[in-house]
Amino acid sequence: MRTEEKARQLLRRQRRVRQQVFGTQDRPRLNVFRSSAHIYAQVIDDIKGTTLAAASSLDKSLRKSLKSTGSIGGESGGEATGRAGESREGYGGRV
Repeated sequence: MRTEEKARQLLRRQRRVRQQVFGTQDRPRLNVFRSSAHIYAQVIDDIKGTTLAAASSLDKSLRKSLKSTGSIGGESGGEATGRAGESREGYGGRV
């Protein structure tokens, strides 16, 4: 597959998903991007168009925990969303 075609297909998938998923202040959207070397996560309020919290494998504070646990989610992701005012009991990890 050519590079232009892959990029076009990625854009189509993103638009299709974004028609269904929408973040609010009460229930923000979680966006995760994985590159071959790093991972990035954002908690987004789509109504205001702002990022409430962000974390990445480039953060020095997370590098230490990544070396020991090997994951960016879980504790650090929960702490970031907790600081942003997000606390949902019984959240199963799916939309």
